[in-house]
Amino acid sequence: MALPDTSPVAGISLKPEHFRSALEARADGLWFEIHPENYVSEGGPRLRWLDAIREVHPLSLHGVAMSLGGPDRPDPHHLANWSRLVDRYEPVLISEHLAWSALGDVWFPDLLPVPMTQTALDIFCRNVDIMQTALGRQILIENPARYVRLEGDGDEADFLAETVRRTGCGLLLDVNNLYLGAQNIGFDVQDWLRRIPADAVGEIHLAGHEADTGLGEHLLIDTHGAPVAKPVWRLFETVIALIGPRPTLIERDTHLPAFGQLMAEREQAARRLASLGTTTVAHV
Repeated sequence: MALPDTSPVAGISLKPEHFRSALEARADGLWFEIHPENYVSEGGPRLRWLDAIREVHPLSLHGVAMSLGGPDRPDPHHLANWSRLVDRYEPVLISEHLAWSALGDVWFPDLLPVPMTQTALDIFCRNVDIMQTALGRQILIENPARYVRLEGDGDEADFLAETVRRTGCGLLLDVNNLYLGAQNIGFDVQDWLRRIPADAVGEIHLAGHEADTGLGEHLLIDTHGAPVAKPVWRLFETVIALIGPRPTLIERDTHLPAFGQLMAEREQAARRLASLGTTTVAHV
């Protein structure tokens, strides 16, 4: 399946409630991101919808369960499911998290934090290598949402930069996660941005957050259930002014609004990107 001539500019997370609207949408540079874990069946209506949407719009795959930060190697069955989707949909971007969600035969429905230690870095790089080799593609690693410092924590920017150096992976810069980390545990965003390899950033995520019900603004939670906050928009502008524009996604996973509302946020991102030039996707 050939990609459209227009490179991805700004996109939104694709949800089943919006399949028909996504199929009918014709905005320039529009693309959609899916969680591959929701599409591992051999057939059925979800794959038929996705086939139709892929004929019109580029897709990206954003994983939530590879558990690259865990002590175990990536599950071969899960990698095989990914590989089939990559072959079928030829995604323009592939990404996963700096997180873990499995230990042996026990799976947790969450993205659990990874301590930024040397041991954790070695394991993480091993697992990133395994995933990239299995798929025959570069993957992008997303910076995590952080709420507390873990024992032995090193520096997040250094951890990500060293992962890029050792594995050849790229980075998915989640601006909301970056903002939350700076607010929740305290670090210098400008210094963080200066120390990551800017040319490795292949995608940007924008999402909404909410204050903790008990601690209020002292603890911000990455819920993907609200519009992008004004300070996150401002940080996004800082990011693209510093590293240049990148394909940018509006993430929404809970309190799902109408498709038109997501497209309106997507247009806000597209306008900001357009003011700084044309985005490109590096294919590896």
